[in-house]
Amino acid sequence: MSINYTTVDEASVDEQTGEYQTTVDEWASETADEWAVEEEVELRASVKQDAQAKVDYADDREIEGRLFGQTLAAQERLEAREWEVERTHERRDRGRYSMREEQTRIMVGAGSENRRRGFERRAASVDPRCDPDAPDPRAQLNREELAMVNEQAKRLEAKLEGWSRAAISRRLAERVVDGCGVLGAVVGVFEELEQAAGTVIPIAAVEEVDRGEVCIEGTITQLWEPNSSKIQQVGLIEDESGKTKFTIWAASNVKMVREGETVRFRSVAKNWYQGRVSVALTGWSCVERIRQDEASE
Repeated sequence: MSINYTTVDEASVDEQTGEYQTTVDEWASETADEWAVEEEVELRASVKQDAQAKVDYADDREIEGRLFGQTLAAQERLEAREWEVERTHERRDRGRYSMREEQTRIMVGAGSENRRRGFERRAASVDPRCDPDAPDPRAQLNREELAMVNEQAKRLEAKLEGWSRAAISRRLAERVVDGCGVLGAVVGVFEELEQAAGTVIPIAAVEEVDRGEVCIEGTITQLWEPNSSKIQQVGLIEDESGKTKFTIWAASNVKMVREGETVRFRSVAKNWYQGRVSVALTGWSCVERIRQDEASE
């Protein structure tokens, strides 16, 4: 029995396999090229975007100088803002020294004057003397009466704190025009303004004032130990006319006083106990310390 063996060259097999694979790849490439379909994606705007574009770019003359996609209203706001900034930075007088501060003071003063006159007109419904449009009573006086009124107003100005000579002379002229003599007008105006709200009055006149709050000035002569934790200080205040008890409540949040110190109590409340009047410092009150030279005057 005989067996025949066939020898195959491995290199020749690999060459044949490579040629076959190349032929298959070329055929597949040609087939794919024949069946390939070119696809193009078309981008379209939505209905809302299309409508807005027609509004924005309806007229080419309107979009000159505008940013892309910016509406006319937005462009107008931007231009107005730029104009405002430029105008704010620019000096009005174009000089070396700006008058802006002075003009601001003038405008603020005019506004304050208008508000004051409006308040006085409303107050005139209660007190006709407060009417700013009322004629000046001093114009109705003769030369001799006007000279006496001005002289007495100068004297009262030194005695009444917080009142100008013009205001005092007007009050005197009103009484003189009503038929009161000059001396009688001086006494009446002094009593009226001495006890007016905000005016420092003598301690002896505290019980006579028909108000719940007064302003007094004097020297602290004595301090006592408070009998309650709600009381900060209690003691006596005295001036040339008399003395009275004062109480400083802890909730008032005012500065403490010392014995021998001259102070001014503003907006203190009146209290009555067993027929005697006293004052109390509340949250509306304040304490002003007076220097020795001021107290001597």
